[in-house]
Order: sequence, then structure tokens, then C-alpha cells
Amino acid sequence: MLDDVIEGPEELREHVGEPIQRTLDKELDHLDHHCADFLARSPIAMLATSGADGRCDCSPRGGPPGFARVLDPKHLALPDYKGNRRQDSHLNVTENPHVGLLFLIPGLGETLRINGTAQISREPALLGELATKGDPPQLALVVEADEVYMHCAKAFIRSELWDPSTWLPESELPSVTQIYRDHRNTPGLTPEQVGRELEESYRTRLW
Repeated sequence: MLDDVIEGPEELREHVGEPIQRTLDKELDHLDHHCADFLARSPIAMLATSGADGRCDCSPRGGPPGFARVLDPKHLALPDYKGNRRQDSHLNVTENPHVGLLFLIPGLGETLRINGTAQISREPALLGELATKGDPPQLALVVEADEVYMHCAKAFIRSELWDPSTWLPESELPSVTQIYRDHRNTPGLTPEQVGRELEESYRTRLW
């Protein structure tokens, strides 16, 4: 399908050049006090995983600021709140422990990237520590950090993500209920029914 593709790491480096040294110098192998402070202020992260067959998944994780708990300079834990029980990320971790995390703070362009290996814990004491609202989570994803670094804000500057003046008005946003209805393609299902299902899910299975 494509005629001109990069075939390997040497060809990639020949095309784009070597990384700037200062971007390499800022990489840590642990969570220092700046990372802990960032995580204490962050309400959301993106979790990337891959199964044994290489199939990838990326999904959001969120909660009150500080929902991801620093356990020590090498480890952090993320609660697994109630959801749809697909468990795509956790199933991948059982096959391949390598994970990537991208933490964000609304209004801040820089992000915190953490790469490492993960385990799934059901230790009651840890789950109790991670409880925020309602019952403790059923599981926790405990990540051992190997590569930790702040990522520059260029993507957020280009996208103007945090500038409310660039946001679409509500009338122009995609209809999530219509999308869900069409993707499910269940005979007789209406967007209104999907909306009620979503509202019930958000009300009863948020935590």
C-alpha cells in the first residue's frame, strides 16, 4: 500500500537524526519528589499495554487528583474502578508485563511519562489505601518504574487542547449515544435507550 517506508532503526535515524542530548539527560529510573508531586496533582493517565501476540491497547485511567499512588521511589499503584469488565489492559499484563503511562494535569502542557513493568494486585491493604469514594477497588495495577521523564508541551501547544476557545460547541460534538447504537447494531435499540443505559452505568458503576 505504501511505496516509501522506513525499514529499520538505522534508516529512521538517518532520516530524523539523533535525539537531542538534553532530552536524554532528563530521563530517570525512579520517581523523585517532582514526579510524586506531579502524580499527586494528576487526575488522569493513559495506560498502554501489549499482549503476547503484540496487539496493543491504550485506555484512560482517572480519578481524583492523586488517584495513582506512589508507593516508593520505584513503584506506583493505580486502582481499577468498576467498569465494563473487559479487562483488556489487565489481560495484556498477564501475558506481557511491560506498560507505558502518560499522566496529565489539566491546563499544563508538559506530561509525565512512566515506562516499566506491572503486576496486578488484590492485596486488601493496598486496595484499602487506594479507595477514594465508595468501596475499595477490586484490583490495583502496581507498576515498577524503569524510565521516567517529563515530556515537552509541543503537542499541546500545536493542538491548543487546554484553550477553551478552541473547543467545539456542544451542538457540534459527536452524538455518543448514536455512535454506540450504530456500532452495536442491535435491532430495535434506540439512542434514547443507549442514553439511559449510560446514565445508569455512570450512576451505579462509577467507583
